[in-house]
Amino acid sequence: MLVPVFTLKLNHKINPRMVTIGKYDGTHPNLTAATTAGKVVFIHNPHSRTLSGGRASELSLDSDISLLSINKSVSSVAAGSLDPVGVNDMLMVGTQTDLLAYDVQNNTDAFYKEAPDGVNAIVIGTLGTINSRLAICGGNCALQGFDIEGNDMFWTVTGDNVCSLALCDFAGEGMSELIVGSEDYDIRVFREDEIIAEMTETEAITALCPMTTSRFGYALANGTVGVYDKSSRYWRIKSKNQAVSIHSFDLNGDGVDELITGWTNGKIDARSDRTGEVVFKDNMSSSIAGIVEGDYRADGNTELICCSVEGEVKGFLPATQELKGNLMDVNIDQEKVREMSQRKQNLLLELKNYEENAKAAATDRPSGLGDLDKGKMGIIPANTQLQTSLSVNVDSEGKGPHVDLFVSTTNNTILRAVLIFAEGIFEGESHVVHPNQNQLTNELHVPIIPPKDVPVDLHIKAFVGHKSSNQFHVFELTRQLPRFSMYSPCSDQVPEPKSSVTFTVNERVQRIVMWINQHFLLNNELTCDGDLNAGFMSLRGSGPLFIQMKSGGQVTVRTDDMDLAGDIVQAIASFLGLDELQVTADFPLHMEELKGILVKVDDFHEVRQKLTAEMADHSNLIRSLVVRAEDARLMGDMRNMRRGYMELYDLNRDLINGYKIRCNNHQELLSCLKQVNQMIQKAGNLRVGKFKTQVVSQCRQAIKDNNVSALLKIIKTGSS
Repeated sequence: MLVPVFTLKLNHKINPRMVTIGKYDGTHPNLTAATTAGKVVFIHNPHSRTLSGGRASELSLDSDISLLSINKSVSSVAAGSLDPVGVNDMLMVGTQTDLLAYDVQNNTDAFYKEAPDGVNAIVIGTLGTINSRLAICGGNCALQGFDIEGNDMFWTVTGDNVCSLALCDFAGEGMSELIVGSEDYDIRVFREDEIIAEMTETEAITALCPMTTSRFGYALANGTVGVYDKSSRYWRIKSKNQAVSIHSFDLNGDGVDELITGWTNGKIDARSDRTGEVVFKDNMSSSIAGIVEGDYRADGNTELICCSVEGEVKGFLPATQELKGNLMDVNIDQEKVREMSQRKQNLLLELKNYEENAKAAATDRPSGLGDLDKGKMGIIPANTQLQTSLSVNVDSEGKGPHVDLFVSTTNNTILRAVLIFAEGIFEGESHVVHPNQNQLTNELHVPIIPPKDVPVDLHIKAFVGHKSSNQFHVFELTRQLPRFSMYSPCSDQVPEPKSSVTFTVNERVQRIVMWINQHFLLNNELTCDGDLNAGFMSLRGSGPLFIQMKSGGQVTVRTDDMDLAGDIVQAIASFLGLDELQVTADFPLHMEELKGILVKVDDFHEVRQKLTAEMADHSNLIRSLVVRAEDARLMGDMRNMRRGYMELYDLNRDLINGYKIRCNNHQELLSCLKQVNQMIQKAGNLRVGKFKTQVVSQCRQAIKDNNVSALLKIIKTGSS
């Protein structure tokens, strides 16, 4: 359904995921990418060559390529218009320390901003009710948006390092929300600085792209690609190769975009947004670096443009109606042959089973099948049922704390194998238990260790038969693992944690009891007549957790783990349908840790300023030494020339050592800033709705003002 219309060889290797396309003159699209050299961005402009006198320079007089020197390792690129009334796109280049907005048409810097959190991903567009178009950058647990003048118009924190960004009308209200994929396997949806949805995946989210209406595509580091419609996943597939780039493109002109994926093995495929079925595929000679779209031939048709890491570029167009008909006929014929072949294999297997059963029946006694033949044929009693149960195991067998899944049948039939499919629990997402022939029983035990506090569906398939069976019945069922399954009940004798979260809800105690029974794995349901005091011990080493509630509606969650407290608050608010919730939080250990981190941040900033000043002094000294040494050379004074170059050598060595110290200092500073951002995220996660947004924005202002006492008060009370 797509036909290739042009191929280019750019002779520049391209960094994966660093490809964009922009109309820098307002008319002609220019392919732009970061080279593997790391510090250079090239701009392919086959339409006009007018760059001169700025940061960018043409490769040669007859070349279509201009090189833009950044002098720092490029981490992301994007192109788009920041001017709501203008048509010229601007090129955004991100590094681990700053963001450059470059006006390619005029060959000048539009603005240059320091980004201490780094720039891992960039997206350009409008966000919510913010009037200005923004360049939104995602970095070290932080999101930041700049307008055309470089003003900081948007800032918030997210749970971990940002891997990918996309703007999409997620809520279907005519405004764009920001979709953020991060290293902690979560997809978060921001309406400006408020999180309105969170979805947990099984790996880091490496790519996101908007699709039709509220749908968006995603790709994971483990080779998974799929489509969400709002918070519901439509479909997903998993490959042994990694998806480098995803893009939405309407192949068949029906107004609905298909998901185009470029893979590390050079494969390009297009999948239906509804089913994930492949509707088109092609190959390039090397790994895909990026997929974009634009009218690159200036003929009024928008091409799908695929770039490889070796600099090969392929442009595709949807097939004409006549050609599409021929291609469709061929594809339909091939699909029908494939489908009929699969049906044939299934029918042959079924026929073989019937023949074996008939053969056994023909050689048996007139009274019917014998027990031995019944066993071989896998015939089991009609009332056979598969039963499952879940229980918390503290560590009774030396295997470490885990959840026990017991699978059993209701009679003396045996379980030959059990296959469990569960996202994010097993490596490869599936686990097979296949006992030895001499250990076959009607019960199997599977230890499960959920790595995070999220509800997980366990899809179970069991082979049921007899010990002598050659054929087995397959039973299928689904059990849900509760969100807080890695917590075992404990007594009141356990010392209560020093930290707590307190809030008030207009609910009866029994509602919280019901929530506990649904979200924790209990052998016996919890009951409560008066005030509630339920104690649990974390099997992951987070210590005790107490959930207390008085008859007046005051709820206290006691735990020293701030993350866990936030998860509990969010889960209770979701269960009770609360849109807004303010809390009082007391986490003395976390606050002391935060104070120490902020002191370190100040120290690192001081060291950085001192090193920068020293490097500037050394640079001035180098200039004077070079002039003196060259003067001595021209005058034939070899002795002073040698002395000058020896001083230069020593100074250069000191500069290199200073640079190494500066690099280490920057890495330590990044680590501390990440911890500060995560602490703000945790403090926000203790609240719901506008109070969550309020905490994040006020915490940032307190950090800007270097007001530590105000920051601690905001985290504790939710307001300054």
